[in-house]
Amino acid sequence: MIYAVFAPLLFAVLIPFLSRWKEKVHTGWLILPVPFLIFLYFLQFVGPNFEPQVQSVQWIPSLDISLSFHLDGLSLLFALLISGIGTLVVLYSIYYLNHKEQLGHFYTYLYIFMTAMLGVVLSDNVFALYAFWEFTSISSFLLIGYWHYRERSRYGALKSMLITVLGGFSLLAGIILLTIVTGTTSIREMVAQADVIVDSHYFPFILAFLLLGAFTKSAQFPFHIWLPDAMEAPTPVSAYLHSATMVKAGIYLMARFSPILAGDPNFFFLLSLFGIVTLVWGSFMAVRQTDLKGILAYSTISQLGMIMAMLGFGTDVALFAAVFHILNHATFKGSLFMVAGIVDHETGTRDIRKLGGLMTFMPISFTLAIFGTFSMAGVPLPFLNGFYSKEMFFDATLVNSASGPFMEALVAALPVLAVIGSIFTFVYSMYLFFGTFTGKYKEEELPQTPHEAPKMMLLPPFILILGVITIGLFPEMFNQGLITHAADAVFGAENNQDIYFWHGLVPAFYMSVAVVVLGITLYLTKSKWEGIYSVLPGRLSFNRVYDWLIEKIETGSNKVTTSYMTGSLRFYMVLTLTAIFAITLGVLIQTNGVNFEVTDVAPITTKELIVAAIMAIAAIATIFVHNRIAIILIVGVIGYGLAILFVFYRAPDLALTQLIVETVTVVLFMLCFYHLPNLQKSTTPLLTKGVNVAISVGFGLLLMVIGVSAYNSRAFDSIADYYIENADPLAGGYNMVNVILVDFRGIDTLFEVAVLFGAALAIIAMIKLRRDKGAK
Repeated sequence: MIYAVFAPLLFAVLIPFLSRWKEKVHTGWLILPVPFLIFLYFLQFVGPNFEPQVQSVQWIPSLDISLSFHLDGLSLLFALLISGIGTLVVLYSIYYLNHKEQLGHFYTYLYIFMTAMLGVVLSDNVFALYAFWEFTSISSFLLIGYWHYRERSRYGALKSMLITVLGGFSLLAGIILLTIVTGTTSIREMVAQADVIVDSHYFPFILAFLLLGAFTKSAQFPFHIWLPDAMEAPTPVSAYLHSATMVKAGIYLMARFSPILAGDPNFFFLLSLFGIVTLVWGSFMAVRQTDLKGILAYSTISQLGMIMAMLGFGTDVALFAAVFHILNHATFKGSLFMVAGIVDHETGTRDIRKLGGLMTFMPISFTLAIFGTFSMAGVPLPFLNGFYSKEMFFDATLVNSASGPFMEALVAALPVLAVIGSIFTFVYSMYLFFGTFTGKYKEEELPQTPHEAPKMMLLPPFILILGVITIGLFPEMFNQGLITHAADAVFGAENNQDIYFWHGLVPAFYMSVAVVVLGITLYLTKSKWEGIYSVLPGRLSFNRVYDWLIEKIETGSNKVTTSYMTGSLRFYMVLTLTAIFAITLGVLIQTNGVNFEVTDVAPITTKELIVAAIMAIAAIATIFVHNRIAIILIVGVIGYGLAILFVFYRAPDLALTQLIVETVTVVLFMLCFYHLPNLQKSTTPLLTKGVNVAISVGFGLLLMVIGVSAYNSRAFDSIADYYIENADPLAGGYNMVNVILVDFRGIDTLFEVAVLFGAALAIIAMIKLRRDKGAK
């Protein structure tokens, strides 16, 4: 299982080395077997006798963080979607992307994302889940911005990353609180302590943080605005990220933590409310779009809201329907994204206003679109899987019960809102299909003459449509082998439901009839009522709010940066030292760390006092002396005095090192200042002098307090004894300083020397560059 997760990442690293064969073989063909083999690996677990699998490898033992992977029914469903649709997307991209594109970059980003998604759905450790979660945001940013030379692509990529990373930080906060409450980082162990979590006073914060993380990732209202702009990505990316994988990460998060969160009524209220509002808003806005991928983007938002609402209902029927629709939506939506890409690829446009009558030129795409759009619309036909889960969704809206005025109002409104959202779903599905493939052929408006796509490009959407039909005709086969196990994982217990076409003359049947009748009516009269979109307040759009916030954040950050980036070295020093002083002093006071009880200290000798006094006088003298050469000499006195103290303390190596360094420093300063212009120091204001004195005295006293307190408040045994005992046996030396620098801390010394060596090389390079340019 671990190899299956990291195999795409390994090949992502190897892709640049495959470029030597790209002239003979398309890069996609070389790496296509990877997701297919992963799909076959997970496919072996499908069946009625499936048992969860666990594998674990220690990652950071000191923090109790391990790469622990747990394969249950829910993660198996997602792993099959990630690897299966990933295989089809790679095959589709071979014919969609131009050979002149940077294919190595594309497949590298895609395979990094594949590993990240597999890690999200299989991780049992919450911190590993978070790490993979953020990798999905980063890799999706790269994929959405793949055509980086387009401004809209860069805008969409940045927008998606900002919103989803915001949710990622929220998820991290929730994970930290969960870890504090339960004392474990294992999701399985957290589920076992669900009662402890719900009863914790941290629970409201845990719920809020996890919901925000899920809502931003799965494009729930009002965080949905990033998804339509993400359609600037190549169609293979949209078909993968925005139908079956990334946008369902938030769905997965809620499903995975449902056994923990479902015990609280606020979870039902918030998830159901945001989910149903997202369903209605997304379907309503989809009808307004003129871009094929724009229609599918808002359609995806709507369908995600539907799944999220069912997870919020919390009943066995609702959770089963949610899991079932995750599979159904991935099949018909993935195929429709690919068909939209084919239309764009073969006609040169995605603008539905310029399309029409394409069924004559693209009969296979036309046929695939029939099954995809009609399944998405929930048309009651036994070979369309979308109808089954939509019917179960209607059933789920009718069996909720809750107390409280807001809860009861929401429960009463759920069936009505579900029907409204489904009506607009029917309308945009018909609009997408008939507006593209039927009606008048507009030859003069198309950039190129349309024709059918290559057979291998049609194969991936054909396989997905075959899945739509197969699930529709044999739902129980998928139920017993896969759906039931996934529903059990979400419900936290056995959740066996039957899937069948005819439910009888039940309320859900009449709701479906109303959707079809009213949907047909609204579609046929669309030209009469679509003017309602023009009266919507444009200034209050969420995209405008986002753009306004980004503008204000940039303006505010520029003002803040300008306020402290003054170019004054003194100001930076004052700011830095003041911050260090305040923080350190605050910690000392808060922890009662000040300790002046000096004991077991050797007496200070007269010679030490004399040297220390000379150093202090020299330091004070630097304030009053104005001649630069004199100041350098006085600073040298301080350094030489320190070397003398090292001699008193029987550290000859340190003394010699200090003498050499001090001598070289003084000489370098003398040489530098000798060649500098003889500028007179400007008069320093009295206030500035006062601040300088206050900071200098305060910082000096603080260092003294820290030194004395640290000496008198040892939390651990001194490491000096270890050095003394092991200097000869382990290092073969008696000089403590040499042994510490060369042996015990030899790596530190090595890197310090390497840094100095690098700095010396840089200086030599700069001098050589100036000489080459003729500078003196």
